Amino acid sequence: MLRDILILGTAAAGLLLVLSPPMRRWRFWRAMVTPLASIIGSGFLVLGPILNQSLGIWSPAAMAALALIALGFGGAIRYSIAAGAHGNPPGRLGALAETAAGWTLAFSYVISVAYYLNLLGAFAVRLTPFDAPLNARIVTTAVFLLILGVGVTRGFEALEGLEKYAVSLNLAAICGLLVGLGLFFGETAATTGPVLTPASVSPWAALTLFFGLIVTVQGFETSRYLGAEYDADLRIRSMRGAQYVSTAIYLVYVTLLVLCFAPGTGALDDTAIIGLTATVSPLLPLVLTVAALAAQFSASVADTTGAGGLVAERSKGLVGNRAAYAVLVAAGIGLTWTADVFAIISYASRAFALYYALEAVIATLAARRAGQGGRAAGFAALAVLGLAIAFLGRPVE
Repeated sequence: MLRDILILGTAAAGLLLVLSPPMRRWRFWRAMVTPLASIIGSGFLVLGPILNQSLGIWSPAAMAALALIALGFGGAIRYSIAAGAHGNPPGRLGALAETAAGWTLAFSYVISVAYYLNLLGAFAVRLTPFDAPLNARIVTTAVFLLILGVGVTRGFEALEGLEKYAVSLNLAAICGLLVGLGLFFGETAATTGPVLTPASVSPWAALTLFFGLIVTVQGFETSRYLGAEYDADLRIRSMRGAQYVSTAIYLVYVTLLVLCFAPGTGALDDTAIIGLTATVSPLLPLVLTVAALAAQFSASVADTTGAGGLVAERSKGLVGNRAAYAVLVAAGIGLTWTADVFAIISYASRAFALYYALEAVIATLAARRAGQGGRAAGFAALAVLGLAIAFLGRPVE
């Protein structure tokens, strides 16, 4: 009972803090909310159980490596923002890379929206008598059609304010989850000791699985596209801040999870976190479900809007936003009925890795133009890494 009270109290306090007027007026926080919401919006729902199942006690190290790779790609984008390389790419090759990056990001958004909404469908039915893959897919399809209807008839302006409430719910739920896991670990460690399980896959299988999870730390790149609202310095600082905050959250979360639960504790599926956290507190499944539904819907609307804008911009108006929404929804529904969530996660990771590789190419060319050979070499290495992830990433089995 005390644990439940502390979880609920922490979540409520976190929600009140992030929705308080001082936080909402803080310009840095407002700039950081968009990338932070994208990074933690869905990753924390699936990442812990996936890593624990395959890597066991090595999961925190894998999480740290994922975060470092994301920080590297984020550094490349931040360098290009500071150098003014976006919109003024270095040379013909830079222009080609920027065009390709725009189209690749639009394509990545198509897959990421399918990822978000398939998670939404799974969580929507998880605590109901209708918990079955078919029903989850029906819910996902219905939400896709709802988004298409709103986008085509009214636009998404009325839904844009949802983001700050969705990320607030998410952060509050995460605070409650971390407190609950911390208390649960303290109790179990005192009686049975921490769970220390070795990895269950080969190093190569671990690496390719790792590559297939990049999308769980994706989202920081959204700061690049907020130039109409914030200056370059604020976008750079808020992107870095979002990555630092999300890294801290992920590391604490994954570490506590693997120390509390042995691999195989419950079935590994897209809502495995619900079954695990029910052991910690009967409140957590409901709290996480509400946060998941809000976060996935908000993220899907944001990425649908982003994809439509990118397609309209890159096609120079030949393809309008509404036509892009229709293509995105058709592709998303197709993915929903032909692939599971873990496969979609892998597809999204590989698509975003290709986008990050192209951004690293832009940063490489900008650094070379500035005579910074060391940085150019580092960004070139990131580009190669992005290509490797795009070609080698695989889904959870």
